[in-house]
Amino acid sequence: MAPEFDDFSDLTTPSIDAFEELVRLAVAKDPSLATLAAERKATASAGVNSTGSRISGGPAGLLGPSYATLPNASKPPWLRQRAPQGEKYQALSTQLHGLKLATVCEEAQCPNIGECWNGTLATATIMLLGDTCTRGCRFCAPEHTAQAVASWGVGYIVLTSVDRDDMPDGGAEHFARTVRTLKTLKPSILVECLTPDFQGDMTAVAHLAGSGLDVFAHNIETVERLQRSVRDSRANYLQSLAVLRHAKETAGVYTKSSIMLGLGETDDEIIDTMLDLKAVGVDIFTLGQYLQPTDRHLDVKEFVPPEKFEHWRKFGLEQVGFRYVAAGPMVRSSYKAGEFFLEAMIHSDRA
Repeated sequence: MAPEFDDFSDLTTPSIDAFEELVRLAVAKDPSLATLAAERKATASAGVNSTGSRISGGPAGLLGPSYATLPNASKPPWLRQRAPQGEKYQALSTQLHGLKLATVCEEAQCPNIGECWNGTLATATIMLLGDTCTRGCRFCAPEHTAQAVASWGVGYIVLTSVDRDDMPDGGAEHFARTVRTLKTLKPSILVECLTPDFQGDMTAVAHLAGSGLDVFAHNIETVERLQRSVRDSRANYLQSLAVLRHAKETAGVYTKSSIMLGLGETDDEIIDTMLDLKAVGVDIFTLGQYLQPTDRHLDVKEFVPPEKFEHWRKFGLEQVGFRYVAAGPMVRSSYKAGEFFLEAMIHSDRA
């Protein structure tokens, strides 16, 4: 069983005995390492590294910092997650890699990947149109894909893509053809398309919304004031609202959007965003914690506690009137808890 990566605060750098045991095992495996090991041991004992700089902790210093000093230690406990595991997870991972299909789950290093892929209603988010985006946001073959997805035991699939402003329709027909093929191969499957804004091309929006998909999702990402600092300049708050409104008005499909918290937004701005989304007909809303992928990305301004997310979940349901709200530090727009509800909601509404 894989270890649970929950709390490293009480772990320290392994002792010299552990280090020497690793060296001994390495030399036993490859005797040619004996000379190098002796040199490294002598250097470490002298308290310098290979460049001549001082190191701390003698030989143990060669192992790097303790777990307590790693970036994960600065995260609050509710953001620490078990490493992905499970038979279904391994099987899906192997098949995806064999078919050379990209998933947002893996590309974004989603913390929920194990939970989603192993679920009774297994859910995966497939990335169409390759893995190279034509934009620069700072937070982050149709038949082939459809055949692969139809062969899995999934009941709900999320199709998404990078922004493809280089394509005349932004990739709308590629999305639509994937949906049509998938529905032909497996009529019972529910399909959500998490889309780009198609540069405000409402013909492309209407084309995809009318393709037979079940949920049209487009993320507004953050509150209006922070749009320019978070999103690419070609994306904007009003354009995203217009995309969601048009999808609802032209095809009558379920619509969904999401924002990240922890970027410096205020409570009033969150409320305004929720009300704006509801005003354009959004049915499903999700909120999750922004996490900095690399030091080149935006800093996290705040780690929002689970209790505050629960407040927003209730507010969205009871005060704003969304059909469904998923909110939590680990929630992402394609989080499986939403899919469970949406499957039941869609089947119930169509009964």
